[in-house]
Amino acid sequence: MPSMAKTLAIVPKDETPPAAAARPEELRLLEALLFASSEPLDEATLAQRLPEGVDLKDALARLQEDYAARGVNLVRIGKKWTFRTASDLGWLLTKETVETRKLSRAAIETLAIIAYHQPVTRAEIEEIRGVATAAGTLDVLLRTGWIRPRGRRKAPGRPITYGTTEDFLSHFGLESVSDLPGLDELKGAGLLEGHLPPGFSVPMPSDDAALRDDEDPLEPGDIDLALAPQAERTEK
Repeated sequence: MPSMAKTLAIVPKDETPPAAAARPEELRLLEALLFASSEPLDEATLAQRLPEGVDLKDALARLQEDYAARGVNLVRIGKKWTFRTASDLGWLLTKETVETRKLSRAAIETLAIIAYHQPVTRAEIEEIRGVATAAGTLDVLLRTGWIRPRGRRKAPGRPITYGTTEDFLSHFGLESVSDLPGLDELKGAGLLEGHLPPGFSVPMPSDDAALRDDEDPLEPGDIDLALAPQAERTEK
């Protein structure tokens, strides 16, 4: 019986998976940068690592759309981008033991004033609230990482100005402070009730990190000074 020889054709293997080869290179680069980073990255940092001519905003929008239905989503926090577990899967990472820290009413009011009126000084906060602000109130908010010293007001005494942080945006699920509710939304939620004074309005908040014309840069030691207690002030 004649023997039958089998011939095996050796075909060079393409090491690049078909799906990867078809995926735009700029999206693969963005994925690698964002997954490898332990912190959110701003657009300037991302743009430096991408090939010249890439439309970064368009690439981020496409990548965000690609991940919209996945277990991790591409999200923007302030002016930076990062991957986060999809909000509906957060329960997978929830610890059984939860530590609850309740802010005082004074701290909540102070935080709201800073968020809507930033940059704002302690004296300006007191003027809006109509009551003196204890050093401990700002101290608590500074230590939570939700507010930060921004600069110094170009005014007598050069008081420190305060603004919100990326941690504030992340905790409350905001892309920017402009997403905070306006007057109509606050009324609809029942947070503003009764007769409001004539001309009452809710300011349009902005957390632009750039110092304004009436602010000077912080000096060494200013952050420690912002945390220092002021015994002469009392909280009502």
